[in-house]
Amino acid sequence: MKKIAIVYWSGTGNTEAMAAAVSDGAKEAGGEVTLLGPTEFAADQMDAYDAVAFGCPAMGAEQLEECDYEPMFTACEPKLSGKRIALFGSYGWGDGEWMRLWEKRCVSKGAVLACPPVICNEFPDDDGKSACRALGAALL
Repeated sequence: MKKIAIVYWSGTGNTEAMAAAVSDGAKEAGGEVTLLGPTEFAADQMDAYDAVAFGCPAMGAEQLEECDYEPMFTACEPKLSGKRIALFGSYGWGDGEWMRLWEKRCVSKGAVLACPPVICNEFPDDDGKSACRALGAALL
């Protein structure tokens, strides 16, 4: 059974709902899933998982949450090369630029994207939850 980490930050519950759907999809596909916040995950844990889903909403000027998520993710970047990952998050304004930038950042570090990132405007609707479940399944 493949081990999957879902590492997310959520301020309003939107990205948390997405993480739950990602978890459902990975479990339905046969994965062993661990949900973690950014303060519970560190770069030295990357090797313990077959794949990692990273989830963070757009913050401020289309960026990752700066206090906990960005420092954790920056520390994980050296471990991204060859690692199977997926990205997801919610937003309330803009057009998803933060996710495009995050995706480029991951690809430049050699990450293997399991599927295209999933973004949801505000709380995920049925289509958004379905996309998140598919993202979870793609990690296996």
